[in-house]
Amino acid sequence: MRLVAFSMTLALGLSASASFAQEGAAGDVAPGFPFKEGDTVAFDQMNKLKEYLPTEFWENREYFFYEGMAIQVGPIQREYSASDSYNTASTRFKGQPKLGRDGALDSYKAGRPFQTEAIDCKGDPQAGLKIIWNFGKRWEGDGDRTQWSYTYWDRGEQLPLYYEGDAKTIFLGYRTEPKYLDENNGDIFKNEKRQLAFGVDVLAPFDARGITLIQYRYKASDGPLDMAKNDDTWVYVPDLRRTRRISTAQRTDSVQGTDFTFDDLRSFSGIPPQYTWDCLGEQKVFAPMNSQSMAYPYEDSNYNFGPYGFSFANDNWELRDAWIIRFDPKNDDHPYHHKDMYIDKETYEPLYSFAYDRKKELWKIIWHTTRYSEDWHGNDTMAKNGDWYPGWEGVEKPNDLKPVSDIIVNVQTGTGNRIEYWNNNGAPLASRGKIRRYIDIGRLNKGR
Repeated sequence: MRLVAFSMTLALGLSASASFAQEGAAGDVAPGFPFKEGDTVAFDQMNKLKEYLPTEFWENREYFFYEGMAIQVGPIQREYSASDSYNTASTRFKGQPKLGRDGALDSYKAGRPFQTEAIDCKGDPQAGLKIIWNFGKRWEGDGDRTQWSYTYWDRGEQLPLYYEGDAKTIFLGYRTEPKYLDENNGDIFKNEKRQLAFGVDVLAPFDARGITLIQYRYKASDGPLDMAKNDDTWVYVPDLRRTRRISTAQRTDSVQGTDFTFDDLRSFSGIPPQYTWDCLGEQKVFAPMNSQSMAYPYEDSNYNFGPYGFSFANDNWELRDAWIIRFDPKNDDHPYHHKDMYIDKETYEPLYSFAYDRKKELWKIIWHTTRYSEDWHGNDTMAKNGDWYPGWEGVEKPNDLKPVSDIIVNVQTGTGNRIEYWNNNGAPLASRGKIRRYIDIGRLNKGR
């Protein structure tokens, strides 16, 4: 069931134009960095970027850099603060989360599990685990609420395989709003065992329209492997006129017709204890950040993804401090020998990832763009009343970086995939009743 498998992948990952950010003084510089805020980097200047890009990315730059490109240099290491509620929870529960057996996360309540300033990449053998848990528990608002477009590319040609739809992610546990922390220990519903739920509705093409999916991830998945509960996924397939429960055993399989595995969205959407994690080091990295694009459903002519369809070289890039971590699968059947991830040290957003096959040869490059909620209030003319991402009770300002695009490139075949998210925000549904109805698997059959 190719469409079923793809819909599941989208659910797992939907875990993602005005001027770019202008915080900090114009013309900010970093020692040694050859550009300053406000500069434009053209194709004939890209050699100056080599030191500030991952080696694997630089060695495959023909996919990403091209004649006519114009990178806009944004602020140097701008601060993208999370919401006050998230920061308050991080402080409130400081020091309580611990690493347990199999790299499990113990005693976690809400907020960031581990203080960034206390992570010692060189001296702490558990640094990689702490970073990936911070990555998994980073601030994402209520979740995602978006329209999306998926396209498949082969050496610059867009192939007929494409999908469009709506998606919503809801964090059911570990909430940071005071009303949930005070009433239900961080849960939306009392004694909640799920940490989040995904919903996906496929709207196009015609033969896929009506596929609907709901998936649960449980709090127990943060625990030791012998105690963990796998995700539950249900999908309604119009051709079958029934809802099916989908096995999660294929999370690491390549989805038919794509270059993604189930766990590749947002660089990693898997379960950390199923891997070993190492911190390889830290690096100043030049990467797309706070995109100027509003992405799908605008015409491609409004945003140039380059001749291969995989480039963000016509966007806002910033110099960021990044962690470099590596996972090695504990499962011998995993298709990857390892994957190296570049994660922003402040926000824990993914910047770049590089997956290696079992022969230890580079296989896939994954990279991302985001947009920051607080730079767009009142400026997004496509949003109702010009308010793209409003706050809500307990979260006055979302202060959230939301996905705009995810791209994966198979460097061994020249193929790849692009997912674009339109008007993505993390604002919650209006009431607990609406949340309950949205995540109820009975919704899949309603009206069918």
